[in-house]
Amino acid sequence: MARQILDAARSKGGETEKITINLGPVDLGQIDLLVEEGFYSNRTDLIRTAIRNQLSVHAVVVKETATRRALVLGLQYFSKQDLEAVRAANERLKIQVLGLASIAADVSPELALATIESILVRGALHASPAVKAALADRIR
Repeated sequence: MARQILDAARSKGGETEKITINLGPVDLGQIDLLVEEGFYSNRTDLIRTAIRNQLSVHAVVVKETATRRALVLGLQYFSKQDLEAVRAANERLKIQVLGLASIAADVSPELALATIESILVRGALHASPAVKAALADRIR
């Protein structure tokens, strides 16, 4: 039953996470020069392009590792109804996501504790502060 819930879980697209990086003045100056010369529309464009290029270089390793670790690749959404079905089946989820794991805003901390055994996310976890606090010792 838990596997069916995972397979049936809905995903959302278009979500991003903000990161902060520190660059030296020479690197930053070179980025600005490339932007001024029209190679990129802005600093963010260059950084996103560079990251995508590196991820492409390592795509095989990422895919093999995700498969070996049985990670859900992409976006995984857990609604209140999904978790209620897991509870009704007297099962517990071991959530493993490479990307975004999202728990609906209407999921109570009690429901999350009753249905989620563990969470491993390589990327981002979106959940209410109360649910995150309740699951804190189960998040790896």
